[in-house]
Amino acid sequence: MVSLQWHSRVVHRFPPLRSVSALTARTFASKQAATERLLDSNEDLAAARKWLTGLNSKTIPRHICEVSFSRSGGPGGQNVNKVNSKATLKVPLQSLLPHVPRILHRPLRSSRYFAERSQTLVIQSEESRKRAANVESCYEKLHQLLKSTATDAIPGETSQEQKDRVQKLKKTENEARINSKKLHSSKKSNRRGSKFDE
Repeated sequence: MVSLQWHSRVVHRFPPLRSVSALTARTFASKQAATERLLDSNEDLAAARKWLTGLNSKTIPRHICEVSFSRSGGPGGQNVNKVNSKATLKVPLQSLLPHVPRILHRPLRSSRYFAERSQTLVIQSEESRKRAANVESCYEKLHQLLKSTATDAIPGETSQEQKDRVQKLKKTENEARINSKKLHSSKKSNRRGSKFDE
């Protein structure tokens, strides 16, 4: 927007108005895009529900994960000092995200296991004195993380009984609103009185 100073008055120049048909076309296009997004989200939700029902400890391929070992802390005597039994599982998000539904991408990034700098999920286990048991414990924690995140993020499917109940409640609410309006209208008409009351 350009402002010009002229004899102590400010004159504003506005860009030319678009035609009504252009505005209508843009509005229609945005509604169409919103409808397509809604359909996409419904398809995404259906796919996410299907993925959640099939989720098990083998769903995420292990070759995308990196396992390292270090010395464990806490009780354990000499074994703790001698053996690297603590397992650390690193899962790069760029490798993990193609294997999980899109609805889980943001919650996984806000997980307590997410390391911002390396863009990985870092899961550790030192419950056992054996490496293999700690590695399995890490994979089990990853499975539990995915399961709990999916359970929180993916809404359940609405049953037909719930849909019918909602429709019935809406209908009842609408009828009550109409009755209230009729009652209010009759009160007003009674206040006016008729011309024969004189």
